[in-house]
Amino acid sequence: MTDPIRVLVADDQSLLRGSFRVLVDTAPGLSAVGEAGTGAEAVESARRLRPDVVLMDIRMPGMDGIEATRHIARSPETAETRILILTTFDLDEYVYGALRAGAAGFLLKDTSPDVLLTGIRTVAAGESLLAPSVTRRLIAEFARLPQAHPVSGSSLEGLTEREREVLLLVARGLSNTGIAEYLHLSHGTVKTHIGRLLSKLRARDRAQLVISAYESGLVSATTIPERPVQPKNGGLP
Repeated sequence: MTDPIRVLVADDQSLLRGSFRVLVDTAPGLSAVGEAGTGAEAVESARRLRPDVVLMDIRMPGMDGIEATRHIARSPETAETRILILTTFDLDEYVYGALRAGAAGFLLKDTSPDVLLTGIRTVAAGESLLAPSVTRRLIAEFARLPQAHPVSGSSLEGLTEREREVLLLVARGLSNTGIAEYLHLSHGTVKTHIGRLLSKLRARDRAQLVISAYESGLVSATTIPERPVQPKNGGLP
């Protein structure tokens, strides 16, 4: 038997914290190990309890969820802890900042219990929770920010052409399976490319690859289509 996934719930509303905790505790393979009502409490609890996943609210008094995420993601003590952002609005202006700080993805608070539990298991397994629609919104948000001044490809100089193609498709929100189908590659080859991208770009996870892709100028709001165009001869359109 494997150990249960240990979850810390951080939200300033006690009723929501309690509801999330009951949901987690009654799910197979999951265990709620603690609660936090502020960002500072979340950081302290993460260091003390070493959870696998933190369900993190963004808007909390004092230290908000973004700053708490940054502390947890950058501390050697909690570097392995995965953070899943819970937000009320899918266009929340803080979501981009939270992902940039090190979050593995985000879900809406009114999502179904099954989706939330699947999200916890997904990020605990080392994956990121970024749907294509979320990726497009994040890029639109990034383009709107006054500090957005990408330097064309400056951080991507060590990538091969194929790695750039894979990174672009990651930024479009495609899964490994979708990338494999799009580029006519095996699933194993795509995983190899993703691993090399994570290493070369010093990215924590897939969410960080998306951030790197558009901060470097590889993609912009205008280069992210609603759905990928069918490739011709296995190449990018």
